[in-house]
Amino acid sequence: MAKQKENNKTLYSYPTRFGSHKSMIVKELENGKVVCKDEFGEYTTSFSRCDDGTADPSRWDLKFRNVKFEKS
Repeated sequence: MAKQKENNKTLYSYPTRFGSHKSMIVKELENGKVVCKDEFGEYTTSFSRCDDGTADPSRWDLKFRNVKFEKS
């Protein structure tokens, strides 16, 4: 569960709700792609999307999240 309660404040386990961040990377793939993990599971995105200050469609758009990636 991503949310935690502490001193009557709700904390979120990830830097933002919609962007991808280097702290979320679990695996590096070829061609500048990475596998990141958030509260909904793993997804692939470009390394250049990490910490760029924008929302990452690979994270928040379900049609992108359903793209298969190679697990090794």
